[in-house]
Amino acid sequence: MERVYLDHAATTPLDPEVLGAMKPYLLEDYGNASSVHQMGRQARVALEEARERVAACLGAVSSEIVFTSGGTEADNLALKGGLRAASENGAPAGLVTSAAEHEAVLRPAERLADQGHPVTILTPDASGAVTPAQVEAALDDRTALVSLMHTNNETGVQTDIPAVAEVCAAHDVLLHCDAVQAAGLQPLDVEDLGVDLLSLSGHKFYGPKGTGVLYVRNGVDLGPLLEGGSQERERRGGTENVPGAIGLAEALERAVADAEDRADRLSRLQRRLIDGLDDAVVGPYRLNTPAGEVPVAPHVVNVAFPPEGPDADPLDGEMLILNLDMQGVLVSAGSACTSGALEPSHVLLALGLDRPTASTAVRFSMGAETTAADIDYALDILHDTLQRMR
Repeated sequence: MERVYLDHAATTPLDPEVLGAMKPYLLEDYGNASSVHQMGRQARVALEEARERVAACLGAVSSEIVFTSGGTEADNLALKGGLRAASENGAPAGLVTSAAEHEAVLRPAERLADQGHPVTILTPDASGAVTPAQVEAALDDRTALVSLMHTNNETGVQTDIPAVAEVCAAHDVLLHCDAVQAAGLQPLDVEDLGVDLLSLSGHKFYGPKGTGVLYVRNGVDLGPLLEGGSQERERRGGTENVPGAIGLAEALERAVADAEDRADRLSRLQRRLIDGLDDAVVGPYRLNTPAGEVPVAPHVVNVAFPPEGPDADPLDGEMLILNLDMQGVLVSAGSACTSGALEPSHVLLALGLDRPTASTAVRFSMGAETTAADIDYALDILHDTLQRMR
């Protein structure tokens, strides 16, 4: 049976060249970067070289790069560490974010609210975008941090981060950007974006799982999330994952170098998939990735399948994905971090979809090895599956 992997927004395969760069530090040069002997010093040099490579990809300096275990930890460190530091000499500082953020931002926001921090959750417009005007209207004297993702992991909708950054700078408020889904598809220069904090996750751009980065602009005070060591300039305790950092740096460099060509190719595949839905879909459908309305990432297409009429039974979204899987088309219902739940996507509910429709949503996400033939096969299988299920 043919297998077509269309879940690259959940994870990408490890690039063999990245694995090759990591191997020596897994098998031979395995010293602890905090040790003072020769092997430790070799590991420290390799770690700091990786930090410099990551910084160069982001237009930053090496002292602004904190290695983490992934995007979730990076987001948590940005929110909890940033607000903790901002609250040290007064009342709990405030946060502004949106209802369409990843759970790695929304769950910490809930915890911060429970701890007394003022938290404002903005509702995106029908396209899924949050505007700079919305952000400005939400700011008040207690707001210390705004957190908005660059590219939505479920719909691909992109936020105008530079415009939001101008608003935040005018009000002396920090801006954190979850850029996990944007890395390797477009430039992420922190100076051009105007952000103070930015999160990345290695396995989204063909690097190793369990690796991530938080960019922290020099001068931004950040309390540690993980305590117990002085690593990462006392911003993240714990023995450094040297091979992981090297793998992330290698993957990011390769992704940045290939970003323009990859984005162009993925855009053509995205258009092929969207154009093919009219013939492939049996019954009504709703495209949740806006086509031409607002900027979107080139690798994501999110589509839902409403009931055929007011008296018709809703489609079983979980069974749809399982049936596609049985025919070799591997897709997702949304964020892989929450795909074990039967609840419909919180992002799609925030966009105004009713629960029966949101629960049928399928996210197709393309990657480096996706071909036009893969898209055509997926459309054919989608047609046959919907025809049986309808």
